[in-house]
Amino acid sequence: MATPGVDPTTYPRTERTTAKRPRDRMSYDRSAVHAVLDEAYHCVLGFTVDGEPRVLPTMHVRVGDTLYLHGSTGSRPLLAARGDGLPVAVAVTLLDALIYARAQFHHSANYRSVVAHGTARLVTDEREKADVMTALVEKVAAGRSADSRPPSRKELAETAVLALPLHEVSLRTRGGGVGDEEADLGLPHWAGVVPLRLTRGRPETDAGVTAPVPAYLRPGRSPWLDPAVLSGEHVVLEPLDLAHTDELHAATADPEVWRHLWRPLPVDAPATAAVITEALAAHDRGERVPWVQRCAVTGAVVGSTSYYELGPQRRSVAIGYTWLGRPWWRTGINTEAKLLLLTRAFEDLGAVRVVWHTDIRNERSQRAIERLGATREGVLRMHRQRPDGSWRDTVQYALTVEAWPNAQRTLRERLRRAVPAA
Repeated sequence: MATPGVDPTTYPRTERTTAKRPRDRMSYDRSAVHAVLDEAYHCVLGFTVDGEPRVLPTMHVRVGDTLYLHGSTGSRPLLAARGDGLPVAVAVTLLDALIYARAQFHHSANYRSVVAHGTARLVTDEREKADVMTALVEKVAAGRSADSRPPSRKELAETAVLALPLHEVSLRTRGGGVGDEEADLGLPHWAGVVPLRLTRGRPETDAGVTAPVPAYLRPGRSPWLDPAVLSGEHVVLEPLDLAHTDELHAATADPEVWRHLWRPLPVDAPATAAVITEALAAHDRGERVPWVQRCAVTGAVVGSTSYYELGPQRRSVAIGYTWLGRPWWRTGINTEAKLLLLTRAFEDLGAVRVVWHTDIRNERSQRAIERLGATREGVLRMHRQRPDGSWRDTVQYALTVEAWPNAQRTLRERLRRAVPAA
Protein backbone atom coordinates (compact mmCIF):
# COMPACT_ATOMS: atom_id res chain seq x y z
CA MET A 1 0.00 0.00 0.00
CA ALA A 2 1.34 3.46 -0.90
CA THR A 3 2.17 5.82 1.94
CA PRO A 4 -0.27 8.78 2.05
CA GLY A 5 1.35 11.96 0.71
CA VAL A 6 4.32 10.09 -0.84
CA ASP A 7 4.75 9.97 -4.63
CA PRO A 8 5.61 6.32 -5.49
CA THR A 9 7.16 7.37 -8.81
CA THR A 10 9.94 9.45 -7.23
CA TYR A 11 12.54 9.15 -4.48
CA PRO A 12 12.25 11.65 -1.62
CA ARG A 13 14.78 14.47 -1.51
CA THR A 14 17.14 14.61 1.44
CA GLU A 15 19.92 16.95 2.43
CA ARG A 16 22.46 14.56 0.89
CA THR A 17 20.62 14.23 -2.42
CA THR A 18 19.61 17.86 -2.95
CA ALA A 19 21.92 19.66 -5.38
CA LYS A 20 23.26 23.10 -4.61
CA ARG A 21 24.01 23.87 -8.30
CA PRO A 22 22.79 23.46 -11.01
CA ARG A 23 19.47 22.10 -9.79
CA ASP A 24 17.91 21.69 -13.23
CA ARG A 25 20.11 18.64 -13.87
CA MET A 26 18.76 16.71 -10.87
CA SER A 27 16.02 14.11 -10.98
CA TYR A 28 14.48 11.76 -8.45
CA ASP A 29 12.36 9.79 -10.89
CA ARG A 30 12.42 6.09 -9.97
CA SER A 31 12.14 4.74 -13.52
CA ALA A 32 14.97 6.99 -14.73
CA VAL A 33 17.18 5.97 -11.79
CA HIS A 34 16.45 2.28 -12.39
CA ALA A 35 17.23 2.61 -16.10
CA VAL A 36 20.74 3.92 -15.35
CA LEU A 37 21.43 1.27 -12.71
CA ASP A 38 20.26 -1.47 -15.06
CA GLU A 39 22.26 -0.23 -18.06
CA ALA A 40 25.55 0.16 -16.18
CA TYR A 41 27.67 -2.91 -15.46
CA HIS A 42 29.80 -1.52 -12.65
CA CYS A 43 29.69 1.03 -9.84
CA VAL A 44 31.97 2.63 -7.24
CA LEU A 45 31.29 1.82 -3.58
CA GLY A 46 32.41 4.42 -1.05
CA PHE A 47 32.79 3.78 2.72
CA THR A 48 35.08 4.62 5.63
CA VAL A 49 37.60 2.44 7.47
CA ASP A 50 39.01 3.73 10.77
CA GLY A 51 37.93 7.23 9.81
CA GLU A 52 39.66 7.08 6.41
CA PRO A 53 37.72 7.20 3.08
CA ARG A 54 37.81 4.16 0.79
CA VAL A 55 36.37 3.46 -2.64
CA LEU A 56 35.92 0.07 -4.30
CA PRO A 57 34.90 -0.53 -7.94
CA THR A 58 32.59 -3.54 -8.22
CA MET A 59 29.70 -5.04 -10.13
CA HIS A 60 26.09 -4.54 -9.18
CA VAL A 61 22.58 -5.61 -10.07
CA ARG A 62 19.23 -4.08 -9.13
CA VAL A 63 16.39 -6.30 -7.98
CA GLY A 64 13.29 -4.26 -7.30
CA ASP A 65 14.21 -1.40 -4.97
CA THR A 66 17.40 -3.02 -3.71
CA LEU A 67 20.89 -2.59 -5.17
CA TYR A 68 23.12 -5.65 -4.70
CA LEU A 69 26.91 -5.29 -4.77
CA HIS A 70 29.31 -8.15 -5.48
CA GLY A 71 32.48 -8.71 -3.48
CA SER A 72 34.81 -11.10 -1.69
CA THR A 73 34.23 -12.41 1.81
CA GLY A 74 37.67 -11.11 2.80
CA SER A 75 37.22 -7.49 1.64
CA ARG A 76 37.05 -4.68 4.21
CA PRO A 77 33.57 -3.37 3.37
CA LEU A 78 32.03 -6.82 3.42
CA LEU A 79 33.60 -7.60 6.79
CA ALA A 80 32.50 -4.23 8.16
CA ALA A 81 28.91 -4.82 7.02
CA ARG A 82 28.38 -7.64 9.47
CA GLY A 83 26.04 -6.86 12.32
CA ASP A 84 24.39 -3.44 12.03
CA GLY A 85 25.49 -2.87 8.44
CA LEU A 86 27.84 -0.41 6.76
CA PRO A 87 27.09 3.24 5.85
CA VAL A 88 27.94 3.60 2.17
CA ALA A 89 27.60 5.80 -0.89
CA VAL A 90 27.37 4.25 -4.35
CA ALA A 91 27.99 6.09 -7.65
CA VAL A 92 27.07 4.82 -11.12
CA THR A 93 27.92 6.92 -14.19
CA LEU A 94 27.20 6.48 -17.89
CA LEU A 95 29.17 8.78 -20.19
CA ASP A 96 27.10 9.58 -23.30
CA ALA A 97 29.16 12.19 -25.15
CA LEU A 98 32.12 14.57 -25.06
CA ILE A 99 31.35 18.25 -25.67
CA TYR A 100 33.95 20.23 -27.62
CA ALA A 101 33.43 23.97 -27.24
CA ARG A 102 35.20 26.92 -28.83
CA ALA A 103 36.35 27.98 -25.38
CA GLN A 104 38.20 25.49 -23.16
CA PHE A 105 36.15 26.55 -20.13
CA HIS A 106 32.96 25.25 -21.76
CA HIS A 107 34.26 21.80 -22.75
CA SER A 108 32.01 19.30 -21.00
CA ALA A 109 30.33 15.91 -21.24
CA ASN A 110 26.85 14.47 -21.49
CA TYR A 111 26.24 11.90 -18.79
CA ARG A 112 23.75 10.15 -16.52
CA SER A 113 24.92 9.60 -12.96
CA VAL A 114 23.13 8.00 -10.01
CA VAL A 115 24.29 8.43 -6.40
CA ALA A 116 22.72 6.35 -3.62
CA HIS A 117 23.26 6.68 0.14
CA GLY A 118 22.29 4.31 2.91
CA THR A 119 23.29 1.44 5.14
CA ALA A 120 24.22 -1.75 3.33
CA ARG A 121 23.63 -5.14 4.92
CA LEU A 122 25.52 -8.36 4.33
CA VAL A 123 23.35 -10.96 2.59
CA THR A 124 23.46 -14.14 4.68
CA ASP A 125 20.41 -16.02 3.40
CA GLU A 126 21.67 -18.68 0.98
CA ARG A 127 18.60 -18.55 -1.27
CA GLU A 128 18.75 -14.75 -1.55
CA LYS A 129 22.48 -14.89 -2.31
CA ALA A 130 21.99 -17.58 -4.99
CA ASP A 131 19.19 -15.55 -6.58
CA VAL A 132 21.38 -12.45 -6.65
CA MET A 133 24.25 -14.36 -8.29
CA THR A 134 21.84 -15.61 -10.94
CA ALA A 135 20.59 -12.05 -11.50
CA LEU A 136 24.18 -10.84 -11.92
CA VAL A 137 24.88 -13.48 -14.57
CA GLU A 138 21.61 -12.72 -16.35
CA LYS A 139 22.54 -9.04 -16.42
CA VAL A 140 25.71 -9.94 -18.33
CA ALA A 141 23.58 -11.77 -20.91
CA ALA A 142 19.97 -12.89 -20.72
CA GLY A 143 19.96 -16.68 -20.85
CA ARG A 144 23.53 -17.09 -19.60
CA SER A 145 22.56 -18.59 -16.24
CA ALA A 146 21.03 -21.59 -18.03
CA ASP A 147 24.07 -21.83 -20.31
CA SER A 148 26.78 -22.09 -17.62
CA ARG A 149 27.55 -24.04 -14.44
CA PRO A 150 25.96 -22.53 -11.31
CA PRO A 151 28.22 -21.75 -8.32
CA SER A 152 29.07 -24.56 -5.92
CA ARG A 153 28.46 -24.23 -2.17
CA LYS A 154 32.19 -23.52 -1.73
CA GLU A 155 32.11 -20.79 -4.36
CA LEU A 156 29.02 -19.22 -2.79
CA ALA A 157 30.75 -19.28 0.59
CA GLU A 158 33.72 -17.41 -0.91
CA THR A 159 31.46 -14.74 -2.41
CA ALA A 160 29.92 -11.90 -0.43
CA VAL A 161 26.97 -9.75 -1.43
CA LEU A 162 25.91 -6.41 0.02
CA ALA A 163 22.30 -5.25 -0.18
CA LEU A 164 21.59 -1.52 -0.25
CA PRO A 165 17.92 -0.46 -0.05
CA LEU A 166 17.24 2.31 -2.57
CA HIS A 167 15.71 5.00 -0.36
CA GLU A 168 18.05 7.99 -0.65
CA VAL A 169 18.83 8.28 -4.35
CA SER A 170 19.33 11.02 -6.94
CA LEU A 171 20.02 11.17 -10.68
CA ARG A 172 22.11 13.91 -12.23
CA THR A 173 22.22 14.32 -16.02
CA ARG A 174 23.61 16.59 -18.68
CA GLY A 175 22.35 16.45 -22.25
CA GLY A 176 22.37 18.70 -25.25
CA GLY A 177 25.08 20.48 -27.15
CA VAL A 178 27.78 23.11 -26.86
CA GLY A 179 27.37 25.87 -24.28
CA ASP A 180 29.68 28.54 -25.68
CA GLU A 181 29.09 32.15 -24.78
CA GLU A 182 27.81 34.43 -27.52
CA ALA A 183 31.11 36.33 -27.63
CA ASP A 184 32.94 33.12 -28.61
CA LEU A 185 30.61 31.97 -31.39
CA GLY A 186 32.71 33.61 -34.08
CA LEU A 187 35.97 31.91 -33.07
CA PRO A 188 37.53 29.74 -35.83
CA HIS A 189 37.59 26.55 -33.78
CA TRP A 190 35.60 23.38 -34.39
CA ALA A 191 32.89 22.80 -31.80
CA GLY A 192 30.37 20.01 -31.45
CA VAL A 193 29.36 16.77 -29.79
CA VAL A 194 31.17 13.42 -30.02
CA PRO A 195 28.74 10.66 -28.93
CA LEU A 196 30.11 7.79 -26.86
CA ARG A 197 28.55 4.40 -26.32
CA LEU A 198 29.45 1.05 -24.79
CA THR A 199 29.24 -1.69 -27.41
CA ARG A 200 30.06 -5.38 -27.41
CA GLY A 201 33.02 -6.45 -29.50
CA ARG A 202 33.22 -9.71 -31.40
CA PRO A 203 33.28 -12.66 -28.94
CA GLU A 204 36.72 -14.28 -28.72
CA THR A 205 36.29 -18.01 -28.18
CA ASP A 206 38.50 -19.58 -25.51
CA ALA A 207 40.99 -22.28 -26.48
CA GLY A 208 39.43 -25.75 -26.61
CA VAL A 209 35.83 -24.54 -26.91
CA THR A 210 33.92 -26.27 -29.70
CA ALA A 211 30.45 -24.87 -28.97
CA PRO A 212 29.36 -22.07 -31.35
CA VAL A 213 29.01 -18.53 -30.05
CA PRO A 214 25.55 -18.43 -28.40
CA ALA A 215 22.80 -16.40 -30.01
CA TYR A 216 22.62 -13.97 -27.08
CA LEU A 217 26.21 -12.85 -27.81
CA ARG A 218 25.69 -12.38 -31.53
CA PRO A 219 24.51 -8.98 -32.77
CA GLY A 220 20.78 -8.59 -33.09
CA ARG A 221 20.37 -8.17 -36.84
CA SER A 222 18.11 -8.95 -39.72
CA PRO A 223 17.52 -12.71 -40.07
CA TRP A 224 19.24 -12.38 -43.44
CA LEU A 225 22.48 -11.76 -41.51
CA ASP A 226 21.96 -14.52 -38.93
CA PRO A 227 24.27 -17.54 -39.40
CA ALA A 228 21.65 -19.88 -37.96
CA VAL A 229 22.72 -23.47 -37.33
CA LEU A 230 21.48 -25.67 -40.20
CA SER A 231 21.51 -29.43 -39.68
CA GLY A 232 21.11 -32.39 -42.02
CA GLU A 233 22.04 -36.08 -42.18
CA HIS A 234 25.33 -35.43 -43.97
CA VAL A 235 26.40 -31.93 -42.87
CA VAL A 236 25.88 -29.34 -40.14
CA LEU A 237 26.42 -25.65 -40.88
CA GLU A 238 27.31 -23.55 -37.85
CA PRO A 239 28.59 -19.96 -37.51
CA LEU A 240 32.22 -19.66 -38.63
CA ASP A 241 34.60 -18.73 -35.80
CA LEU A 242 38.34 -18.37 -35.30
CA ALA A 243 38.12 -21.44 -33.04
CA HIS A 244 37.69 -23.47 -36.25
CA THR A 245 41.09 -22.38 -37.62
CA ASP A 246 43.21 -25.47 -36.99
CA GLU A 247 40.61 -28.01 -38.10
CA LEU A 248 39.61 -25.99 -41.15
CA HIS A 249 43.22 -25.55 -42.23
CA ALA A 250 43.97 -29.26 -41.81
CA ALA A 251 40.89 -30.25 -43.82
CA THR A 252 41.40 -27.87 -46.75
CA ALA A 253 45.21 -27.43 -47.08
CA ASP A 254 45.18 -28.72 -50.65
CA PRO A 255 46.16 -26.70 -53.76
CA GLU A 256 43.36 -28.31 -55.74
CA VAL A 257 40.77 -27.03 -53.25
CA TRP A 258 41.98 -23.44 -53.72
CA ARG A 259 42.83 -23.58 -57.45
CA HIS A 260 39.90 -21.40 -58.59
CA LEU A 261 39.16 -19.48 -55.39
CA TRP A 262 39.50 -15.76 -54.65
CA ARG A 263 42.61 -16.19 -52.49
CA PRO A 264 45.77 -18.27 -52.79
CA LEU A 265 46.17 -21.46 -50.75
CA PRO A 266 46.72 -20.58 -47.06
CA VAL A 267 50.18 -21.91 -46.31
CA ASP A 268 49.64 -22.37 -42.57
CA ALA A 269 47.05 -22.03 -39.80
CA PRO A 270 47.68 -18.28 -39.30
CA ALA A 271 46.97 -17.75 -42.99
CA THR A 272 43.70 -19.66 -42.63
CA ALA A 273 42.91 -17.53 -39.57
CA ALA A 274 43.35 -14.45 -41.79
CA VAL A 275 40.78 -15.88 -44.24
CA ILE A 276 38.35 -16.44 -41.36
CA THR A 277 38.99 -12.96 -39.96
CA GLU A 278 38.23 -11.48 -43.38
CA ALA A 279 34.92 -13.38 -43.47
CA LEU A 280 33.97 -12.27 -39.95
CA ALA A 281 34.80 -8.64 -40.78
CA ALA A 282 32.56 -8.86 -43.85
CA HIS A 283 29.80 -10.21 -41.62
CA ASP A 284 30.25 -7.29 -39.22
CA ARG A 285 29.78 -4.95 -42.19
CA GLY A 286 26.60 -6.76 -43.21
CA GLU A 287 28.14 -8.04 -46.45
CA ARG A 288 28.42 -11.77 -45.83
CA VAL A 289 27.12 -14.62 -43.64
CA PRO A 290 29.86 -17.27 -43.17
CA TRP A 291 29.34 -20.83 -41.97
CA VAL A 292 31.71 -23.68 -41.21
CA GLN A 293 30.71 -27.10 -42.55
CA ARG A 294 30.93 -30.12 -40.23
CA CYS A 295 30.49 -33.72 -41.21
CA ALA A 296 27.28 -34.77 -39.46
CA VAL A 297 28.62 -38.33 -39.05
CA THR A 298 32.08 -37.67 -37.57
CA GLY A 299 31.75 -34.07 -36.35
CA ALA A 300 34.90 -33.10 -38.27
CA VAL A 301 35.24 -29.60 -39.74
CA VAL A 302 35.42 -30.11 -43.52
CA GLY A 303 34.94 -26.73 -45.17
CA SER A 304 33.18 -23.38 -45.25
CA THR A 305 30.48 -21.62 -47.26
CA SER A 306 28.69 -18.25 -47.17
CA TYR A 307 25.80 -16.09 -48.20
CA TYR A 308 26.88 -12.82 -49.84
CA GLU A 309 25.35 -10.03 -51.96
CA LEU A 310 22.50 -10.01 -49.48
CA GLY A 311 19.51 -8.04 -50.72
CA PRO A 312 16.53 -8.24 -48.34
CA GLN A 313 14.81 -5.47 -50.30
CA ARG A 314 15.36 -7.31 -53.60
CA ARG A 315 14.81 -10.65 -51.80
CA SER A 316 17.97 -12.00 -53.36
CA VAL A 317 21.11 -13.67 -52.04
CA ALA A 318 24.23 -15.30 -53.47
CA ILE A 319 25.88 -18.52 -52.28
CA GLY A 320 29.64 -18.74 -52.53
CA TYR A 321 33.03 -18.38 -50.83
CA THR A 322 32.76 -22.17 -50.61
CA TRP A 323 35.72 -24.42 -50.04
CA LEU A 324 35.51 -28.09 -49.08
CA GLY A 325 38.26 -30.56 -48.26
CA ARG A 326 38.92 -32.98 -51.13
CA PRO A 327 38.18 -36.16 -49.08
CA TRP A 328 34.56 -34.97 -48.89
CA TRP A 329 34.10 -34.25 -52.58
CA ARG A 330 31.49 -36.46 -54.25
CA THR A 331 29.81 -37.23 -50.93
CA GLY A 332 26.44 -35.91 -49.79
CA ILE A 333 28.02 -32.99 -47.89
CA ASN A 334 28.11 -30.35 -50.64
CA THR A 335 24.70 -31.32 -52.02
CA GLU A 336 23.03 -31.20 -48.63
CA ALA A 337 24.79 -27.94 -47.68
CA LYS A 338 23.31 -26.33 -50.77
CA LEU A 339 19.89 -27.82 -50.00
CA LEU A 340 20.03 -26.38 -46.46
CA LEU A 341 21.11 -22.95 -47.72
CA LEU A 342 18.47 -22.91 -50.47
CA THR A 343 15.74 -24.00 -48.06
CA ARG A 344 16.69 -21.21 -45.65
CA ALA A 345 16.79 -18.66 -48.46
CA PHE A 346 13.47 -19.54 -50.09
CA GLU A 347 11.42 -20.80 -47.15
CA ASP A 348 12.77 -18.96 -44.10
CA LEU A 349 13.94 -15.65 -45.55
CA GLY A 350 11.43 -15.37 -48.37
CA ALA A 351 14.00 -14.95 -51.14
CA VAL A 352 12.81 -15.04 -54.74
CA ARG A 353 16.25 -15.49 -56.29
CA VAL A 354 19.53 -17.24 -55.34
CA VAL A 355 22.71 -16.54 -57.33
CA TRP A 356 26.07 -18.28 -57.86
CA HIS A 357 29.26 -16.91 -59.43
CA THR A 358 32.14 -19.05 -60.60
CA ASP A 359 35.34 -18.69 -62.61
CA ILE A 360 34.79 -19.48 -66.28
CA ARG A 361 37.79 -21.84 -66.08
CA ASN A 362 36.20 -23.83 -63.24
CA GLU A 363 34.15 -26.29 -65.25
CA ARG A 364 33.73 -28.66 -62.32
CA SER A 365 32.02 -25.90 -60.32
CA GLN A 366 29.80 -24.97 -63.28
CA ARG A 367 28.61 -28.55 -63.67
CA ALA A 368 27.93 -28.78 -59.91
CA ILE A 369 25.84 -25.60 -59.95
CA GLU A 370 23.89 -26.80 -62.98
CA ARG A 371 23.11 -30.05 -61.16
CA LEU A 372 21.48 -27.93 -58.44
CA GLY A 373 18.91 -26.83 -61.01
CA ALA A 374 20.29 -23.30 -61.52
CA THR A 375 20.11 -21.56 -64.91
CA ARG A 376 23.17 -20.04 -66.55
CA GLU A 377 22.37 -16.35 -67.04
CA GLY A 378 25.53 -15.08 -68.71
CA VAL A 379 29.18 -14.15 -68.36
CA LEU A 380 30.45 -11.10 -66.47
CA ARG A 381 33.60 -10.16 -68.38
CA MET A 382 36.72 -9.15 -66.42
CA HIS A 383 34.55 -9.35 -63.32
CA ARG A 384 37.11 -10.13 -60.61
CA GLN A 385 40.89 -10.29 -60.26
CA ARG A 386 42.45 -13.66 -59.55
CA PRO A 387 45.16 -14.13 -56.88
CA ASP A 388 47.78 -14.21 -59.66
CA GLY A 389 46.67 -10.77 -60.88
CA SER A 390 44.88 -11.92 -64.04
CA TRP A 391 41.27 -10.91 -64.65
CA ARG A 392 38.67 -13.62 -64.62
CA ASP A 393 35.42 -13.86 -66.54
CA THR A 394 32.67 -14.93 -64.15
CA VAL A 395 29.79 -17.21 -65.08
CA GLN A 396 26.58 -16.23 -63.29
CA TYR A 397 23.83 -18.72 -62.44
CA ALA A 398 20.52 -18.21 -60.64
CA LEU A 399 17.67 -20.25 -59.23
CA THR A 400 14.30 -18.55 -58.81
CA VAL A 401 11.52 -19.33 -56.40
CA GLU A 402 9.38 -20.70 -59.27
CA ALA A 403 12.07 -23.28 -60.06
CA TRP A 404 12.69 -24.13 -56.40
CA PRO A 405 10.09 -26.95 -55.99
CA ASN A 406 11.55 -28.99 -58.86
CA ALA A 407 15.12 -28.24 -57.75
CA GLN A 408 14.30 -29.32 -54.21
CA ARG A 409 12.88 -32.65 -55.39
CA THR A 410 15.98 -33.25 -57.54
CA LEU A 411 18.35 -32.45 -54.67
CA ARG A 412 16.51 -34.75 -52.26
CA GLU A 413 16.64 -37.58 -54.79
CA ARG A 414 20.38 -37.01 -55.26
CA LEU A 415 20.85 -37.08 -51.49
CA ARG A 416 18.97 -40.36 -51.26
CA ARG A 417 21.63 -41.89 -53.54
CA ALA A 418 24.58 -39.91 -52.12
CA VAL A 419 27.71 -41.54 -50.75
CA PRO A 420 27.93 -40.94 -46.98
CA ALA A 421 31.00 -39.11 -45.69
CA ALA A 422 33.68 -41.25 -44.13
